[in-house]
Amino acid sequence: MLLLHIFGDGLVLTPTSSGTEEFVQTLVLWLILVTEVLAAITIGAGILLTITKAAGALLKKEPNGYERARLTLARFLALALEFQLAADVLGTAVSPSWTGIGKLAAIAVIRTALNYFLSREIKEEVRSTGGRGLLNLERTQRQPESESS
Repeated sequence: MLLLHIFGDGLVLTPTSSGTEEFVQTLVLWLILVTEVLAAITIGAGILLTITKAAGALLKKEPNGYERARLTLARFLALALEFQLAADVLGTAVSPSWTGIGKLAAIAVIRTALNYFLSREIKEEVRSTGGRGLLNLERTQRQPESESS
């Protein structure tokens, strides 16, 4: 623990007695709240975008529209889970407990599994559509450069 020595009086202030520890805990609690709000906003944005994509695919009768909309939502959920994991890490850093550490471990495992399966689905989407699916924008941006060479 960091100790601050004030010379003259021989007084030793600790983070607890100086109020620093309480200030840092309050700051971290605010960071946790902001991070959790960002996670909720991310999920909300993902839902809205997915509904928009699914409705557009339904109206245009796109064959791969459902899969693309579903993978869009999965990406937003994975990002929101990253925010939740960050909030849990902050919470565990401030007041570690076995319950908090267990929750953190469970979320980390879920996030890792979700990202693994999501990346597999995206690779399968690209493979099955020949690059005309989800990642088409990236490929079309590269093509003009190679054609101009």
